[in-house]
Formats: sequence, C-alpha cells, structure tokens
Amino acid sequence: MNRENKRKLFDKNYFKKHPCNEPFTCKNCGRLVVETGAGTKHRNHCPYCLTSQHLDDEPGDRAANCGGVMEPVAVWIQKNGEWKLIHRCKICGVLHSNRIAADDNPLKLMSLAMKPLAAPPFPLDRIEEFFN
Repeated sequence: MNRENKRKLFDKNYFKKHPCNEPFTCKNCGRLVVETGAGTKHRNHCPYCLTSQHLDDEPGDRAANCGGVMEPVAVWIQKNGEWKLIHRCKICGVLHSNRIAADDNPLKLMSLAMKPLAAPPFPLDRIEEFFN
C-alpha cells in the first residue's frame, strides 16, 4: 500500500483537502459514476438519480457510521443563485446540503423544485376561500 492510500484510510480529514475522484456505483440506480463532467472534483451524488450515500458527518471527514442511502428531497437556491440539493438519509434521517454538479439530470432537479407546487399543503379546490 502506497503512502497516499494510507492517508486516505487513516487521515479522517483527507477528503476535506483532496479531491475524491474515484468512480463509484450508485447504491440506488446501480449506474457507474465518474467525476468527469461534474464541474467539480468533489463528486458526492449520482448525476442520474441524484442519490448520495451517508459517509460524512462534516463535509469530507468520512466519519459517519451510518452508510445509508441519502435520497434527494428538495433543492434550494443560495443568495448568489447557486442551486443546492437537500439529501435525507433513509436510515438515520440526517439532512445534508450539497452543491449540484454540471452533469446532474436537469429533469430530476426540476421535478424536485416543482414538488411543493405539485402537492401544496392545502386543498386546491378550496383556494377561493382564502381570497374571500
């Protein structure tokens, strides 16, 4: 085992300072994910289904013992206009915010953004009552 591989295994903050450019297989859709085309060197979710895996407690620390699948539940937009994904772990329920990547599925992103409009918290047939 070379020195760099030892650092990856034993330095808990290794991925905070170094890019994670190793390909992985998505735990949700089973597709191979590579870092090329992402626009970032810190790929943390599948560009096809937007699912992630619960590996970190803080970005890059690889300290989470859960390892559960993190499903995309929402998007939010920062003040500078950058979109971010909200992931929720299916096992422990923790929420994480992650930057979207350049090659993320635009239809999946838009469906997440439209989710609150498609299922409002009130019955649409009674909306007229709010304006009377």
